[in-house]
Amino acid sequence: MPAVAAAMTAVLVQCAPASSPAPPPPEPPPPPVRQLPPETFRTVAPPPPPPTEIRPVTAAELGATWRPGCPAGPEELRLVELDHWGFDGQTHRGRLVVHRDVAEAVVDVFARLLEMRYPIEKMRTVENYPGADDELSMRDNNTSAFNCRGIPGSDSWSLHAYGRAIDVNPKLNPYVPRSGVHEPANAGPWVDRSRSEPGMLHDGDAAVLAFTDRGWRWGGHWRSPLDYQHFEIG
Repeated sequence: MPAVAAAMTAVLVQCAPASSPAPPPPEPPPPPVRQLPPETFRTVAPPPPPPTEIRPVTAAELGATWRPGCPAGPEELRLVELDHWGFDGQTHRGRLVVHRDVAEAVVDVFARLLEMRYPIEKMRTVENYPGADDELSMRDNNTSAFNCRGIPGSDSWSLHAYGRAIDVNPKLNPYVPRSGVHEPANAGPWVDRSRSEPGMLHDGDAAVLAFTDRGWRWGGHWRSPLDYQHFEIG
């Protein structure tokens, strides 16, 4: 019997379930997530417009607008680069050639026009047109200043030949002599000054006062001819 008991004990020992392994230690908790402040998005401001520039101009740059014998030489003139408001509601860069004595005054006037958003279609120096033809410049509604030319129907020099006159939006503000043959030729609809459209000039307009309050004379105040585009000084 003892042998049988020993055998049974051995069988029971072999059939006993093995002990379970110890559970693994718990994982440490993750580190707390650092809450970052929400990113601040900044609106990047557009670069500032280039500053107005006044610089000397050469005879080569003046092209056909100047020739020997003109009353103002290149050394008396200045090229002014400045910003103006366009008919598209955007700012554009323009160029005028004026007498050195009025360059700062021109900058002052056009800064005021830009501030009030008076629209100017374009502002190019007249040598950009074949033969520096004033009629072509006016038909293109181009605002311009210096051009060595005379007064229409006269032997006298225009103040444009001295760089002391500026024509503003000339197609919308035509030259109307007593004969009624207006310039430019394509300005017929705007001879009627009862019209009121952006870019036109009328007596008492803020754009006219931007010139006249600073000592410029306006051709729209003349009896004959009426020159609605024209401002002069000196």
